[in-house]
Amino acid sequence: MASPLRSLVNDDSRYQKSFQLFLEFSSEHQCMQDFIHNILPDILTSVADGKSHLNVIGVGSGAVLVSQKPGLDYIKFIWNQMTASEFEEHWKEKKMTKKADFIHMIQMLYYVKDPEATINFFHSLLDKNGKLLIILVSEIGWGKLWQKYRNQLFNTEVSQCVTTGDIKTILDSKGLSYQSYELPNEMDITECFSEGDEKGELLLDFVTHVVNFSKTAPAELKAGVLDLLRQPDCSVESNGRVILNNNLGVIVIDQLSQNSVCKCNVWNTFMRQLLNQF
Repeated sequence: MASPLRSLVNDDSRYQKSFQLFLEFSSEHQCMQDFIHNILPDILTSVADGKSHLNVIGVGSGAVLVSQKPGLDYIKFIWNQMTASEFEEHWKEKKMTKKADFIHMIQMLYYVKDPEATINFFHSLLDKNGKLLIILVSEIGWGKLWQKYRNQLFNTEVSQCVTTGDIKTILDSKGLSYQSYELPNEMDITECFSEGDEKGELLLDFVTHVVNFSKTAPAELKAGVLDLLRQPDCSVESNGRVILNNNLGVIVIDQLSQNSVCKCNVWNTFMRQLLNQF
């Protein structure tokens, strides 16, 4: 049953305000930058394998932000303004056979209807030695809130509550080879517990993904959410501040390895047959 509360994704103006505040009160971008500078180079080196260039697909990448970044003249971009499912349909209709060396899905699987199907398709596009990188919220901390209040808070038409734990379960069931990394990330949510605090209400909107959660949520639900956010499974209190565990998880999926070929043979054959029909 869909939540009667209004989803934050349906109010772009308030989403942007709460998101910018989230970035101000969290170490989200810093932890991803640390990963990009310290770990990602080795992953890309293993993908390159002597190639002079790499074919990369960014699912959910921002064209506007990239256009504002200097020093990218050596990269050729082809932008497709469409959903992941629309891209898949387009790929099949055009009977495209080009493979990708590296595909990244950074904080985007929350907004698809079927994460497993989305991963299956894009994984099928990987070339030899290719890698598919996924970054999502970890199953701990903030993920605990998602697990408990999934039906009351979130838009059930898309997979807003998906965590790296969910993705690992999918990959393990298929026998796919992957590496995982935990990115320490914190968010100061102290103001969320101050009734009427404007910043606190915006932060709480982002945490719950509900527009005006503090004012529109039933009293019992609001109390339950605030109580859970202060539990040791979600946060720690230090020097009078409440710090939410907002760890990110990184999953790097390999193109089918020797160990996973036998386990995934049926699935792989199915995908090839499906793609050949278009």
